[in-house]
Amino acid sequence: MEFTQEQKLYAEIVQKAWENAEFKKELIADPAAAIEKFTGKKLDLPEGKTLVVRDQTDESVVYINIPVSTKTTVDAELNEEQLEAVAGGTALDVFLPKLPFPILTTGPFIPILTTI
Repeated sequence: MEFTQEQKLYAEIVQKAWENAEFKKELIADPAAAIEKFTGKKLDLPEGKTLVVRDQTDESVVYINIPVSTKTTVDAELNEEQLEAVAGGTALDVFLPKLPFPILTTGPFIPILTTI
């Protein structure tokens, strides 16, 4: 399985936040500025969108992310790519939106991501 550029960048950002307390502090306070400083590229969020970073490193707390609700339910068939993704019996349990910025390098922590 090959990871997308966005997944690799996300992994690098998380890894840096784990390793660098000052970066983590900046990332929480102003995510866009911290990511722009880290990547050297302007973060291009869609109009009306805000990037929020929460520190979830406290192991005594359990976090639940409530994603955007789908307005309608569509009864649709899976395409070939979707069928191939589920054919191996792998369950993906981390759901994140596609990140709106490019990647420059790779990092050691690579989460399994998907979009809904």
